[in-house]
Amino acid sequence: MTIDYTDPRSPSQQIADDLREQINAGRFAAGDPLPSERTLVDRYGTAPQTTRQAIAVLKSEGLVVGRPGRGIFVRERLPIVRVGSDHRAQWRKRTGQSPMQAEAEANGLSWYQEVLALETVPAPDWVADRFEIEHGKEVFVRRRRTWIEDVPTQLADSYYLLADVEGTRIMSEDTGPGGSYAQLEERGLTLARFREEIGIRMPTPNETRQLRLGPGIPVAEMWRVAFTDERPIEVFRSVLAGNSHVFVYEFDAPM
Repeated sequence: MTIDYTDPRSPSQQIADDLREQINAGRFAAGDPLPSERTLVDRYGTAPQTTRQAIAVLKSEGLVVGRPGRGIFVRERLPIVRVGSDHRAQWRKRTGQSPMQAEAEANGLSWYQEVLALETVPAPDWVADRFEIEHGKEVFVRRRRTWIEDVPTQLADSYYLLADVEGTRIMSEDTGPGGSYAQLEERGLTLARFREEIGIRMPTPNETRQLRLGPGIPVAEMWRVAFTDERPIEVFRSVLAGNSHVFVYEFDAPM
């Protein structure tokens, strides 16, 4: 490719677009090195600074990563885990696995969950609003981090009313077969429905550190409320690495 100086795109953007197209077409596979800066300068006929700007664009998009002393490499693509409308199907709950674990292991991927904290805290405003309780009232929270193929992929916080979980295994690291929902149902709190809200944003510095995210990788923030027929019994907040999850929903067309 030669730079088209009549193109409204800057030379660096043209180079970035060309390299991106080659990456997406598989000419550079995951883990492959990109050509050296000297090679790119010769290929595109531009100044070194222009090629550096092009590489910076690809880094910001999360497509490539720099390795000191070695060069620029196409970022390894992590295994993709589906999150969707059948994510909490009853048959999966009965296996004693979490939905995320069931999905990962069904695809031959290793999975484990790390418990970060089990604590009683004043309800954040967004938790209180979803539970419809007064702000600051004490609730119980389970904070976890999920690992797939030894890569951290999700931060997950589950909030519960104290009266619903006191004396149950929800307040311990091992919630037992069926997880927290099975424990709630043993208390007569039968799950009836869920509501989910999903937003896409860039991560905070703490999320970047905990999920080991590279430059340019967004996160999906999921808010889920689990209800009985009468009221909410869990408020769940999850931050998922954007490069390792895809959301899939299937539903009937409205009549």
